[in-house]
Amino acid sequence: MSEQKIIGVLFIDRFADWEYGLLAASAVEWFGARAVSLAPNGKPVTSASGFMLTPDRSTAVDENTDLDAVAVIGSDQWVDAPPDVSALLTAVAARGVVGGICAGTLALARAGLFDKAKHTSNGRDWINEKEPGYPGAQNYQDVPYAVADGRIVSAPGSAPGTFALACLKTLYPQRSSDLAEMRTLFAKEYAEGEFAAAS
Repeated sequence: MSEQKIIGVLFIDRFADWEYGLLAASAVEWFGARAVSLAPNGKPVTSASGFMLTPDRSTAVDENTDLDAVAVIGSDQWVDAPPDVSALLTAVAARGVVGGICAGTLALARAGLFDKAKHTSNGRDWINEKEPGYPGAQNYQDVPYAVADGRIVSAPGSAPGTFALACLKTLYPQRSSDLAEMRTLFAKEYAEGEFAAAS
């Protein structure tokens, strides 16, 4: 792997705006990574809020041989009309980290990446309904935060903070002090925020 890690963030139409920011920005600002945006066929995609994103690359395997990691961002289109990105995810998993958040976890399930990996998603019933009989269903962890097992990371859509931390911890295991600092910073919002006492 190169000295500077390259992280692909994979978007499809109606992608969830809140699920990638902490990961992409933290990877670049805190860890010196390079983040690149990916979308099927390299065509622009529109977020759930209507923002348009023009990707740096397509999801073709031969266009992404330098990726050290890829993070699949959620979208209801992973349920309704999913593109096939299994070849890319399998190729990256052979050498690096693959993460999926929210409905993006369905792409990992379809690629067989949960076969031997503990994982989570938007609920056991939810993933079993959307992808019945997927390989590794018995490895599901019913938790509200990200799960990392080996180089596979997964999270429910409500957990972008722990998703960012788990992806970065898996990619940079030697940077434990920076990761601890990030975790403390993220947690302060809930521990000390205006609504902490009301929760």
